Amino acid sequence: VQLQACGGGLVQAGGSLRLSCAVSGRTFSSYGMGWFRQAPGKEREFVSAISRSGGTYTNYADSVKGRFTIYRDNAMSTLYLQMNSLKPEDTAVYYCAADDSPPMFGTRRFSSGYDYWGQGTLVTVSS
Repeated sequence: VQLQACGGGLVQAGGSLRLSCAVSGRTFSSYGMGWFRQAPGKEREFVSAISRSGGTYTNYADSVKGRFTIYRDNAMSTLYLQMNSLKPEDTAVYYCAADDSPPMFGTRRFSSGYDYWGQGTLVTVSS
């Protein structure tokens, strides 16, 4: 299984970016998927997650709720994170992750619950 994240870049505060994560390997729809981020000098933290198949269940960190939207396109085997109203504190390397034993209902918020990781894409938000 390979995950390839892209879409990061430099944006001004208040701007938007859309991250993508292309997944190859087993059937994409069978994975629960998540986004995590790691800012300089800080630990990796949960950003958002989406359940397998149709993505009925989504979950967001309080810090991004209402600004970020996670969604998936199973036909394209791609996970997305639409980020709006970006703030300087959103600056981090963003990682996508795949859970190959996802719960029947709901999502996972802990990084230890994910089995495969992308290489990360850097998002820099200037003030």
